[in-house]
Amino acid sequence: MSTNDDAEALFRQQIEATKRDSVDEDEELIRHAVLKLDGKIVGLVMGVLGALAIFVATNWLVLKGGDVVGPHLGLLDNFFIGYSVSFVGSLVGAVYGFIIGFIGGLLIGWLYNAVVSLRHRG
Repeated sequence: MSTNDDAEALFRQQIEATKRDSVDEDEELIRHAVLKLDGKIVGLVMGVLGALAIFVATNWLVLKGGDVVGPHLGLLDNFFIGYSVSFVGSLVGAVYGFIIGFIGGLLIGWLYNAVVSLRHRG
């Protein structure tokens, strides 16, 4: 009877070890798949959001009208050559917004991946 009990205990230990190994492999696979950001995708999303933000904000002020149209937003012409609070300026600003957002997204993706790789090394 004790031989049967020993064999059954050994069998259960082997099953548990197999389960642990497969869980560890699955966790490692998920960790590699989920934790890595594609900087180009993040850059594209942030670039589109930046372009839309400047385009919509500028055209909102243009459509709103008034004596003085967007003096604060007009300060962007100090950084964005060719920008003005007008429809054409909103297109120029959208290009600048996309470029800055894309570069920012690339940097965020790169920094995130660097921090994750450092965290998993230790």
